[in-house]
Amino acid sequence: MSAPSLEVLGPRIDPRVDPRVGPGGDRPPLLFVPGLGHEATCWDRWRTAATEAGYPAYAMSLRGHGTSEGNVRRARIGQYRDDVIRTALSLPDQPVLVGHSMGGLVAAMAAARMRVRALVLVAAVPARPAVGSLLTVVRQHPLDAAGILAGRTLRMRPEYLYERLDDATAADYISRCGPESPIAQYQLIFHRRPGRPLGGAPVLSLAARADRLVPLADVRATARHYDAELIELDDLGHNLMQDEGWELPWAAAEAWLNRILGSTVTV
Repeated sequence: MSAPSLEVLGPRIDPRVDPRVGPGGDRPPLLFVPGLGHEATCWDRWRTAATEAGYPAYAMSLRGHGTSEGNVRRARIGQYRDDVIRTALSLPDQPVLVGHSMGGLVAAMAAARMRVRALVLVAAVPARPAVGSLLTVVRQHPLDAAGILAGRTLRMRPEYLYERLDDATAADYISRCGPESPIAQYQLIFHRRPGRPLGGAPVLSLAARADRLVPLADVRATARHYDAELIELDDLGHNLMQDEGWELPWAAAEAWLNRILGSTVTV
């Protein structure tokens, strides 16, 4: 069976025009991977900021999400990983993978199988099974947790995703979310721990202390697993790339990238 066509938002890059973005340059492509039920446009703010900082910035929709082809009801985490690998290999250089929530776990799985310049985890589903996230949902909305176990997509509530975002903008963002694979949701709770990035690529983990979906303890444990630099941020919800104040975590990620990319070598 042929691989589905995937939605990828981003520029066309000619490294002859700007040598910083060619193989081994200090501005490798960034590939943004969305989380559960989300699609490529959830990264619009960060993708624009990355472009303004000189990075070729791409955002993808996993199979069955956004305008990507594929049957989301039957999708598995391993297939999402393969979507990321296939997209990353189509870019002009080894990319930096930036993954949010479920997309963080998927990006980490991809990085364990292919060489990347760096890995940025944004409020990522933990490397260990996400039982803590399920219990967090149970405490807030027990019926939502029961729905996950029954094969329904987790309801995207504003209180799960945002801390300070205004109601109208939150509603607009949530309206863009779609269904999630019940198989993939189940796998998040019982998945195997991914290996470390192939070749020892550096890892940054961004945590929102007000996150109501991924417990801070899980983010800290994931950072230890990957020997990652951990940055914890106040007054931001789970979707810290969209929440009011999104500029702060982006600035932290950009500063980290600018620092570490000067000392990494493409092999």
